Amino acid sequence: MDRNALGADIREYDRRNSAVFRKTTEKWGGLSNMAAGFPVVVNGIHIRSCEALYQACRFPHLPSVQEQIILQTSPMTAKMVGKPYRVDTRKDWMRVRIIIMKWCLRVKLVQNWNEFEKLLLETGDLQIVESSNKDAFWGAKPVDDNSLVGVNALGRLLMELRNFVIHANGKPIEHVLNPKIDDFLILGEPIKPVNAFDVRTITKPQLNIFDV
Repeated sequence: MDRNALGADIREYDRRNSAVFRKTTEKWGGLSNMAAGFPVVVNGIHIRSCEALYQACRFPHLPSVQEQIILQTSPMTAKMVGKPYRVDTRKDWMRVRIIIMKWCLRVKLVQNWNEFEKLLLETGDLQIVESSNKDAFWGAKPVDDNSLVGVNALGRLLMELRNFVIHANGKPIEHVLNPKIDDFLILGEPIKPVNAFDVRTITKPQLNIFDV
């Protein structure tokens, strides 16, 4: 997926042919970064949600802010606690945010393979769309009862991930390589490649590695 093209590519989605998620309690709510029940472990640090991991990646040179984000008990508070520090977001954030989100989603999948693989596959060939009244970049905004319009960057990254899962033929992936960006840090330390064994035991060993 070309991240530059993605930023300018606004699309229209038909709700009737889409797996639309907004609230985490809805049918496809587990696809949301705000969904509970998909913890991850990075550098030995337990992080409760994909959203908290993504938000922490905004502030590689502010480990104290990252720590505040990680310590929050809900994904929404993890997002909100970083807002006062947005002025200190890494300077290349607009260029790397798609890359980082892609990495976060892959970490979520690798460390929660059974649950997240199942959820992705249950969407079949439906378009995956995050419905949002405010954000037409990560999601798409409803314009009437059936139509949503936006870049839907998160939904499209999830569809890309679904395609990978399909081609994996049920074989869990063990590792996620780091994205090729500078200053990829957490709590003052370089982020190490993530593996599934940090949070669970793989019953079907697989040598494939995500290359981001």
